[in-house]
Amino acid sequence: MHTLMTIGIAAITTPAFAQDGDIVAVASANEDFETLVAAVQAAELVETLQGEGPFTVFAPNDAAFEALDEGVVEGLLKPEAKADLTAVLTYHVVSGKILAADVAAGSVETVQGDTLDITVGEDGTVMVDGAKVVATDVMATNGVIHVIDAVVMPTVEEPPPPEPDPTLVSVAAGNPDFSTLVSAIEAAGLVDTLSGEGPFTVFAPTNDAFAKVDPDALADLLKPENKDQLVAVLTYHVLPGKVMAADVSSGKVATAQGDTVKIKAKKGTVRVNKATVTATDIEAPNGVIHVIDTVLMP
Repeated sequence: MHTLMTIGIAAITTPAFAQDGDIVAVASANEDFETLVAAVQAAELVETLQGEGPFTVFAPNDAAFEALDEGVVEGLLKPEAKADLTAVLTYHVVSGKILAADVAAGSVETVQGDTLDITVGEDGTVMVDGAKVVATDVMATNGVIHVIDAVVMPTVEEPPPPEPDPTLVSVAAGNPDFSTLVSAIEAAGLVDTLSGEGPFTVFAPTNDAFAKVDPDALADLLKPENKDQLVAVLTYHVLPGKVMAADVSSGKVATAQGDTVKIKAKKGTVRVNKATVTATDIEAPNGVIHVIDTVLMP
């Protein structure tokens, strides 16, 4: 809601705008609003601004649109930017009919939902969010147009960055039963590899599986000087390709480490060397995890 106050506004000479019809018709009849009219059409706001209203439109002229950074107008006019364009245009529209004589310094709510800041200089110059009013009281049957020399932009909150696509590593990191495995993957410098395109099949030992390993041996394996050995152990748990549980069959399979693991599938139980598969088909976009109860050693 705008608050009226007594102010002295310098007289602004309004050019000979056509003033016959609704706001859209008036704007369309004036060559200074070609970009604005094209934007209103692209945003499908024609019927809205032809409605009963009344509306007060702070209308940027073509020069105002030309002053925007290169590519901004073209980007806003693309179909996929319709929501952004609508927000920008409705930020220039206020409900009600506010004539120049009634303009007040302060804030006024727009149809878009945010508020415009209006200031009035000692010389009567009216600024709307930093844009100068250069012509006033262009009358229409459903409101009034005041011409401004710049396009004003609503405050747009930056959307949060998109969540990265899950990977085998991030899926494992989200499961507390794999904390030791994830620590080992990090120590081995294999995060980027197992976050890559793949696909991979990972036989993933749980924390309980690692607890079966001699603590001193595990501690040594995690030391930086033993990184090559750790890489060998971890890649021995990885198969190239995505092998779902339904596709598992008995036999020997080559691992990413280079050696083979022996798979035995019998009566619904699957064993990989001496480890038993306890859960299957934990999927990620770059592969699948099958949980095992024992660490495999090449």
